[in-house]
Amino acid sequence: MVTSTAKNKLDPQVLKTALVLAIGALAVVFDTTIVSVALHPLAQDLHTTVATIQWVTTGYLLALGVAVPLSTWALGRFGGKRVWMFALAVFLLGSLGSSLAWNFGSLIGWRVVQGVGGGLMLPVMATLVFQAAKGKALGRTAAWVALPALLGPILGPLVGGAILTNLSWRFLFWVNIPFCTAGLIFAGIYLAKDVVPAVRPRLDVWGLALLAPSIAAIVLALSNAGSSAGFTQADVIVPLVIGVVLLIAFVVYTLRRSDPLVDIRLLSLRSVGSSSSVLFLSGFALYGAMLLLPLYYMEVRGTTALTAGLILVPQGIGTLLSRQIAGPLTDKIGARSIAAVGFLIVAAATVPFCFVTGSTSDWLLALALLVRGIGLGAVTMPVMTAAYVGLRHEQVAHSSVLTRIAQQLGGSFGTAVLAVILEYVLTTDGGTDLVGAFHVSFWWATGFAVVAMVLCVWLPGRKQVEAAAAVAEAADAAAAEAAAAEAAAKAQAQAQAQVPIDESSPTPVRG
Repeated sequence: MVTSTAKNKLDPQVLKTALVLAIGALAVVFDTTIVSVALHPLAQDLHTTVATIQWVTTGYLLALGVAVPLSTWALGRFGGKRVWMFALAVFLLGSLGSSLAWNFGSLIGWRVVQGVGGGLMLPVMATLVFQAAKGKALGRTAAWVALPALLGPILGPLVGGAILTNLSWRFLFWVNIPFCTAGLIFAGIYLAKDVVPAVRPRLDVWGLALLAPSIAAIVLALSNAGSSAGFTQADVIVPLVIGVVLLIAFVVYTLRRSDPLVDIRLLSLRSVGSSSSVLFLSGFALYGAMLLLPLYYMEVRGTTALTAGLILVPQGIGTLLSRQIAGPLTDKIGARSIAAVGFLIVAAATVPFCFVTGSTSDWLLALALLVRGIGLGAVTMPVMTAAYVGLRHEQVAHSSVLTRIAQQLGGSFGTAVLAVILEYVLTTDGGTDLVGAFHVSFWWATGFAVVAMVLCVWLPGRKQVEAAAAVAEAADAAAAEAAAAEAAAKAQAQAQAQVPIDESSPTPVRG
């Protein structure tokens, strides 16, 4: 029988691994949130247009999408510690290069280098921590894995605004250096030594050649759709069609292989399939609304980008607060109920922005953002946890990649769709009712949250969590028994080897 302690207690070794990895991951999260508020100053200082400097973000996202699928092969080939430290070193190199960039072209190039490092780091972090958890206390584990992503939206705008106000934009990238350096030092000391497998996996070159360009093409198309506010442009249709065709080809090719780059067969499992679907749709409800909120404050209320970022801090605080409850509660009752309630809270807290006017109290909106943040945290923890329920050790890395791709594509789709809706309403109304256009867009974001809430019925519930915990405990017991038997066999062999043999003694004759 699985005890409450066995199911819910977080192993100190798992906590140590999560904290060591979180130090390095903070560099990626801070970099993303800081750079997002600095595009206009970068365009001015580098004497280019905002459309061109947007590639500082787009190039990073494309490299991120290309690098993510490589993590499964790299982990099997080199081991988690080596891959993590390599990815962190690449991100450090990209940060140094970005800080020394001499024009917008070199800055974009170094951002691509950063994207390669970041694309490896994010799935590798999740894989290492959840593998260390061995199927137990997944909710608490997810709370630590998501910690960097929760701190970024709170501190990123503050740090970025302070730098842009008082220092050169180059210090935006110098912020990463302490995190990367400390992350490398602590990883070298505290991460478990890699165990190199006897048979190292070969890189699925054809799988990579199909999947990586497909993700990059789809992300590029959605980025273009969001910036041009339309899906009918050639720079949207062409890469989107190419990306979808390559993705279909990858699926057909992968289903015929026994050792694929990314095992998409895991999507047939309830845990992985449901969490990937919810993560994709949550991109519309969560990330799409994250586009609308700062735009509303800047375009309707006339705030600066920095002020808009500061106004959104209550949402980040709410997310951080709910982490303390959502993680442990997921271990007890499963992801389904908590995620559904989380989406309901997100939808309810978005509704006030569907009626907001220029005279609406800032304090009321701040309260709505705080509540919305609580809902976001209640969604993020359980859905991330669900992706690893009942998985074997070797399946964790593939699940990390699948859920990461679903999250990235869902966020890109959600941002593009809501940007198109906002622009369409403005165009239809002749561009005169800006507030009304935001109302319609926020209603769409609310509707997406409701649809995602319904989809949460597919997520694992209490029974699945208890069954997975029982399997994990049985596996631990079997492993301990096997290790004890192996140790006993070795001790017996050593004892026999040490018995002296007197060859001068006559051999007894049996008569």
